[in-house]
Amino acid sequence: MRCPWCGAVEDRVVDSREVERGEAIRRRRECAACGQRFTTYERASVAVVSVLKRSGQLVPFERAKVAAGVRAACKNRPVEDSQIGELAADVEEAMRELGSQVTSEQIGLAVLERLRRLDDVASVRFASVYKGFEDVGDFARELGLIEGA
Repeated sequence: MRCPWCGAVEDRVVDSREVERGEAIRRRRECAACGQRFTTYERASVAVVSVLKRSGQLVPFERAKVAAGVRAACKNRPVEDSQIGELAADVEEAMRELGSQVTSEQIGLAVLERLRRLDDVASVRFASVYKGFEDVGDFARELGLIEGA
C-alpha cells in the first residue's frame, strides 16, 4: 500500500478492527517514511452479481442503490441509518445466494419483504414507486397485503 502523502511503500499497521458486520477489516497505518497515518479497508473479493433490468440492460449489483432507495422510502420515519445498511447488506447476500445474475424484480421483492418487517409506512412508500402505483386502489391493495401478513 502506498502512502497517500509521500508515496512510500513501507508502513506499519497501528490498529485493526472489523467493520461492516465483520465483512471488512479497517486498518490504521503509519508511513515509515513521513510518519503520516492513513486508513485502509480490506474486503474479501466475491463474485459480482449482475442485475437484469426491465429494459433488458445488464448492470452490476450496487448495494448503495438499494440503500438509497430504502433511505428515500424511510425519510422522516423512525429508521436508523444502520438499519438501512443492514437491510441493504442482507439483500445483497440474498442476491448472491440466488446466483451470478438476478432480476431487478427479485431485488425489489427482497427489499419490500425486509422493509415490511422494518417499517410498514416505508414499505408502502417503496412499493408505490417499485410497483408503479397509479391510483388509490393500488395503495389499498398494498395495505391489505400488510394487514393480512
